Amino acid sequence: MIPLDLAARLRDAGLDWKPSPGDRFAIPDRGLDDDVFVISHMTIEVHDLPEGQVIGFNGTTQWALDDLDKEEAVWLPREDQLRDLLGPAFERLDRAGDRYRVLAEFGGTLREYLGGTAEEAYGLALLSLVSGA
Repeated sequence: MIPLDLAARLRDAGLDWKPSPGDRFAIPDRGLDDDVFVISHMTIEVHDLPEGQVIGFNGTTQWALDDLDKEEAVWLPREDQLRDLLGPAFERLDRAGDRYRVLAEFGGTLREYLGGTAEEAYGLALLSLVSGA
């Protein structure tokens, strides 16, 4: 899974999240940093309200969290989502020793991104794309 700090950097760099079923997210700064939530049709749904999207927690009686502004959550994109977001810049993923390496082409230059997991390597490449670095 992509590290929370990298996911937060992607969000802060402008990565847009359109929540949908199956998406994972974290809720930082509420004592829930280590918990991963998944949007599903039954328990956690996205509601479009006039003031913006909120993530609703249906049927949760064990803790006082009915809903959450989307901006308070940090999306933890899956490997396939990260790869799709890289689009045509993505060249390949392979192993480099005990790490994963993503090769991506930006502006005619092939760049290498190393991570402890495939998701982390994809995330670092995507951060470069989103931030224009």
